[in-house]
Amino acid sequence: MAEGIGTFALVFAGTGAIVVNDLSGGAVSHVGVALTFGLVVTAMIYSVGDISGAPINPAVTFGFWVARRLPGVDVAPYVGSQLAGALVASLLVRVLFGTASNLGATLPAGSVGQSFALETVLRFLLMFTILSVSTGAKEKGITAGLAIGAVVGLAALFAGPISGASMNPARSLAPALVGGQLQHVWVYLLGPAVGAGLAVVGCRCVRGSECCMARAAV
Repeated sequence: MAEGIGTFALVFAGTGAIVVNDLSGGAVSHVGVALTFGLVVTAMIYSVGDISGAPINPAVTFGFWVARRLPGVDVAPYVGSQLAGALVASLLVRVLFGTASNLGATLPAGSVGQSFALETVLRFLLMFTILSVSTGAKEKGITAGLAIGAVVGLAALFAGPISGASMNPARSLAPALVGGQLQHVWVYLLGPAVGAGLAVVGCRCVRGSECCMARAAV
């Protein structure tokens, strides 16, 4: 339930901001959309982080599993809950706004290769940040939500116009399924997974065994 609610909030607020921005002639603005994604991620980390760790993202769940912070038996329930929350959010956006702006779906603005590279690198940076700030001193854990939300917002600010800066397979798959925009969805499934795996390697290089804990402590 924690993962479902957290991912629902992320997709509903984030894609909803994209749709409302387009319907209102830019009232929300690109900066506002980026802030919405960053703020809702921060809010959900503080809301459900003590229950589930708050990955609210299948790619983060995969990264936690690779880093041995999440048991393999928990991966499917986590991902299933995340996808369910995202799908409910996209269905609600469609009920409220129709198919405007493709329900906030992520579509490459440039080449597919460019968007794939961006999604991989952005996911690497975000996962590296998550792994780094969710271990160590208690004070670091308290500020983890701010750091993670800031990375999400920054990524959306500069990369959003090109790739959509999804970094989250559930966030991309749900509006693609509900809106029927599946032609490039593989970019947003594979890129974040590759980036998350590389981030675990990077974290181990920097932090050694400290990177691999029994459970995420966001």
